[in-house]
Amino acid sequence: MMRTCTNGELRAAHIGQQVTLVGWVSKRRNFGQLVFIDLRDRYGITQIVFNESLTEAIKDVRNEYILQVSGEVVKRQDPNLKMATGEIEVAVKTVKILNSANTTPLIIADETDALEEVRLKYRYLDLRRPVVQQKFILRHQINRSIRKYLDERDFVEVETPILTRSTPEGARDYLVPSRIHEGQFYALPQSPQLFKQLLMISGLERYYQIARCFRDEDLRADRQMEFTQVDIETSFLSQDELLKLMEGMMASVMKEFKGIDLPLPFVRLTFAQAMNTYGSDKPDIRFELKLTDVSEIFKNSEFSVFSTAFKNQGVIKALCVPGLANASRKQTDKYADEAKKNGAKGLVVLKVTGGALEGSAAKFFSAEESKALLAALKASDNDLILMAAGQWEPTCNALGAVRSYLGSEQGLYDKETFAFLWVTEFPMLEYNEEDKRFYARHHPFTRPMDEDVQYLDSDPARVRAYAYDMVLNGYELGGGSLRIYDQKMQTKMFELLGFSEEQIKARFGFFIEAFQYGTPPHGGIAFGLDRIAMLLTGSESLRDVIAFPKNAAAKCPMSEAPSSVEESQLAELHIKVTQ
Repeated sequence: MMRTCTNGELRAAHIGQQVTLVGWVSKRRNFGQLVFIDLRDRYGITQIVFNESLTEAIKDVRNEYILQVSGEVVKRQDPNLKMATGEIEVAVKTVKILNSANTTPLIIADETDALEEVRLKYRYLDLRRPVVQQKFILRHQINRSIRKYLDERDFVEVETPILTRSTPEGARDYLVPSRIHEGQFYALPQSPQLFKQLLMISGLERYYQIARCFRDEDLRADRQMEFTQVDIETSFLSQDELLKLMEGMMASVMKEFKGIDLPLPFVRLTFAQAMNTYGSDKPDIRFELKLTDVSEIFKNSEFSVFSTAFKNQGVIKALCVPGLANASRKQTDKYADEAKKNGAKGLVVLKVTGGALEGSAAKFFSAEESKALLAALKASDNDLILMAAGQWEPTCNALGAVRSYLGSEQGLYDKETFAFLWVTEFPMLEYNEEDKRFYARHHPFTRPMDEDVQYLDSDPARVRAYAYDMVLNGYELGGGSLRIYDQKMQTKMFELLGFSEEQIKARFGFFIEAFQYGTPPHGGIAFGLDRIAMLLTGSESLRDVIAFPKNAAAKCPMSEAPSSVEESQLAELHIKVTQ
């Protein structure tokens, strides 16, 4: 046997037993005739001790050497109660060096001083760190728990193609040239959307897949170009039934891994409510700081910022931050920067002192406006008031971003709290002023709410969708919708989005044809498994829970992908690279 037990297994009850261990040297300490080594594997660390008869055999051993040792479990004279194995040590009788190791470019321990780029370049070493391994073990357990929950509810796991055809789904496709079909390309799937709907037409009724997805888009801390999603589709369920089923899945995961009983059902906010109250379609509801619409107060305002907003059918939103009137200019400048980054032209900053407003904009307010503003916000002395004006959605987003910044800066929430909610009734369409046309807010297969179908021709922007997002602590965990299942409605939606009959046939022909053979009412959702793992492990970035991630420049520092290829390979694919 290579080993009889792991390095996280031995306890006081094993004292007197003969054991064989293997693992990496985590730490070496020399004490004259005795040498102590912490031996590490995936399961933990065991202290092993060598007497003088073996010191020559291990004279060259240093960190990250791999050893196999046999010996007796003995009581440790100086127990370390911080270690699971801290009551014992193994007195080594025989040792074999299984492999040597160079000095590593980063410290292999929970705490390391290595920069992220070094960690990613030597990711296989970074993954040895116990704190990192625990994240991937938890990710695996989340995966397993979700599968178990869905399996117990008659879901069928089905794999869908990785090489498929290019269809417009919001982001750029990754294209794969065909060697056999000159000048033609496969696309890597942005999601299994069309295929999972086809599986509903196939009559499977309940499908899921732990699916790999690919999107050619700019990266950030919570986005990767290739990612994993828990993809789910169901037939013959109402929106309420589907949402309750998904709440149960997340409640099961949270109970198993955090020991938390989530309150069910989750809070539900419409898109309009979420934006108006929190300034976000993925609000963090762990803290109460809320936006207030004060447009009516300033409808006759002489302040040019506000009057311009009204001329353009805009709104005025305000945020009252209790007790923050002492904020420095440096702080309020940061709030303004945050607002500008998220769509606002600026931020009005006011302080409440002695029952009156102070700030450069205050002189433009009438006494009645100032009094009404203080009353609407229930503002008191020493409060800080932040205001933005403009078009409704950008203004909400801007002040919502400031709210999120304040929540973090001021410590307004408990980091150990997990606040779930649903955001529902998203707009079906959004209008692009540059292109002078509508785009699908979710995707072209999302079903309009029954009561809004009447506005599809007369006022498309007014139409709401049976679309929903599950949100946790300010992050979208997953999003989905009920799907269009009527062929005429699907054709109507394509027309609204500006697709010609030829384009519909060219891009979605096989999918539209399937609608002719009895399509059931169906709907689904997709959860970001990487993001779930990131939040439940308390990680700062998706890169922390993806084994071999790309950096912000969409490169792999370890493998140096992407890379150039041989001319002969390009020739086989009928491709020529031009500079």
